[in-house]
Amino acid sequence: MPRPASLLLLSLLAAAACQPAPQPTPVSRDVRVTPDTVSIRRDVEHLASAALEGRGTGTAGNDSAAAYIARRFQSLRLATVANGCGNGEASVADRCQRDYFQPFIARSAAAAHAGLPSELPSQNVVALLRGSDPTLASEYVIVGAHFDHLGRSGASALDPDSSEAIRNGADDNASGTAAVMELARLVSQRPPRRSVVFVTFSGEELGLLGSQRFVEHSPVPVDRVVAMLNFDMVGRLREDKLIVYGVETATEMRGIVDSAAAGTGLVVRGVGDGFGPSDHSSFYAKGIPVLHFFTDLHEDYHRATDDADKVSAAGIGRVAAMAERVIRTIADRDARLTPVRVSRPPTMSTTGRGREVYLGSIPDMSAPEIPGVRLTGVRADSPADKAGLKAGDIIVEFDGKPVKDLYQYTEAMQARKPGDTVKIVVLRGNERVTVEAVLGRRGA
Repeated sequence: MPRPASLLLLSLLAAAACQPAPQPTPVSRDVRVTPDTVSIRRDVEHLASAALEGRGTGTAGNDSAAAYIARRFQSLRLATVANGCGNGEASVADRCQRDYFQPFIARSAAAAHAGLPSELPSQNVVALLRGSDPTLASEYVIVGAHFDHLGRSGASALDPDSSEAIRNGADDNASGTAAVMELARLVSQRPPRRSVVFVTFSGEELGLLGSQRFVEHSPVPVDRVVAMLNFDMVGRLREDKLIVYGVETATEMRGIVDSAAAGTGLVVRGVGDGFGPSDHSSFYAKGIPVLHFFTDLHEDYHRATDDADKVSAAGIGRVAAMAERVIRTIADRDARLTPVRVSRPPTMSTTGRGREVYLGSIPDMSAPEIPGVRLTGVRADSPADKAGLKAGDIIVEFDGKPVKDLYQYTEAMQARKPGDTVKIVVLRGNERVTVEAVLGRRGA
């Protein structure tokens, strides 16, 4: 059940949001839109202000951020979506039908392991721009970013000695949230043929919990989603360099990205992989083509020094302007994209023998209450894929060692080396299945 503070914040928007929102008036096809860097700057400064205390999932600051985003969506006259709650949350089901919020309980093994509450009431914020084509409007492009950050917790911080310092998360991920709100403004000026869902997720820092909640209880049919674009840390554009992940998740995707970048002055490095440590991974695990926009890591990542004065509103605007071209191209196509399962394993800089081990399993971080490690997917052509592991499998034993959670799973895997053959026991439905896998080397 949401905390009293959550109920108060959510109720502020109920009266205005419960009526169907009128759609923006389409403008002429030859009208060009320009990013509003003043608005982007204002959004980043508010979300990364000390008043919101780092927007930690389950905190009042996180709830305040959600209410702010909802007001921005409402100001654009975006429609609400039927956000069914499910999972026995009937007490708030009516509210879920009439506002921009998708409430959920963030259950996190990582939080519990760090001594934090393992169940945190939170919410995604979801808005809909209906497509202009009567036929294609029943298909959707998802545009999203996570709005939570670390708050006062040092559990995932890279400056744990800073005690309970507020980590404002200006780049991570007030920048991506501001990009999504600006894209909602830009795209709504001329609605494309397909509908566009704008969503900001909570619980990302605890394990992609909000995006996992969205795909498992989607307010729009998942099989009608043609693509998902994710924005995570897009506030530090340097030397015009932008990284875009997922360009090989659909046959047409790389060409779309290259075409959208032409003439922008951006130097775009396309990376094929659709899995990664951000919310697009939840969608790619469902077979949905994805893109992840990213201006790279920096020395302030997950530190108390990630503040708004270091974020470039102009840079966010440039990323948003390019992304708007991508959204329109995908949303206006006659045909859907052609999904591709990317087989390339991640290339990560790691040290230590155990950390070089690669299996290719994608743990479901939103299922900590399940004994074992539930898989949300496996990478194509990975050792896990070749061994026959599948999405939905629950790993309960690895190389003869019991697996009760992600930490035991990681420890058991890191005790082996690339090339070792291991037996993995999984629960698959009502069956206990044993598979044999030959461990690979990460990045090989």
